[in-house]
Amino acid sequence: MNQIDLLKVNVNDHKETKNGLSYLSWAWAWAEVLKADPKADFAVSTFNGQPFMTVGDTAMVWVSVTIFGKPVTCWLPVMNSRNAPISIAGRTFKDKYGKDQTEKVDAFNVNTSLMRCLTKAVAMHGLGLYIYAGEDLPEKEEEKEVPKEVKKARLPLQPTEWDNGDESRKLFADSMIEYTNICKDVESLNSYWISNQLQLESLKKTHLNLYQDVLSYFANLKQQLKEAKNG
Repeated sequence: MNQIDLLKVNVNDHKETKNGLSYLSWAWAWAEVLKADPKADFAVSTFNGQPFMTVGDTAMVWVSVTIFGKPVTCWLPVMNSRNAPISIAGRTFKDKYGKDQTEKVDAFNVNTSLMRCLTKAVAMHGLGLYIYAGEDLPEKEEEKEVPKEVKKARLPLQPTEWDNGDESRKLFADSMIEYTNICKDVESLNSYWISNQLQLESLKKTHLNLYQDVLSYFANLKQQLKEAKNG
């Protein structure tokens, strides 16, 4: 089995839906990964001893998944049931019964986000990617020769996992720039960009100014890396 085979796997029987968004069961996804590549591995990034990075008053988790010898790193905000970033300091609000409830980053919601991030990274390898792209079924065999430009045109404007809110979009753009420190050469920088193509295309459609900031930063860094390589 290879990455193309993963793209063709129908995962519909193992989807979980919440608030209109579809997610893949992490346990089933990882079982399928091990069937495809028994040597597959994943790693959770830590920051100052914590399994998340702080971005303002919010948190971001990072998971790297290696399948067929290729590592892919993805990140995800620690979010509540409404898919909004959770405050580290805590936020008090009234529930539907009028009672005060406090919501803050804790071990439970960090763990939930890590498992969702794991399935996202697995999807970037191909397994279940179509549900993130808003499709009902995986690629069919006869679609292999469809031009890349056509496939790109079919992508939705917004990945299901992200909302169009300014805060969420800014969080993603800032993280794209901040995490470029893992890129030591042009090849890794290009791979980093490509592995987040869905979110970047969405950002371009919804917040062009943020997309241009990220694009400009990558272009400048790419030139710096080229100059460093050439001595």
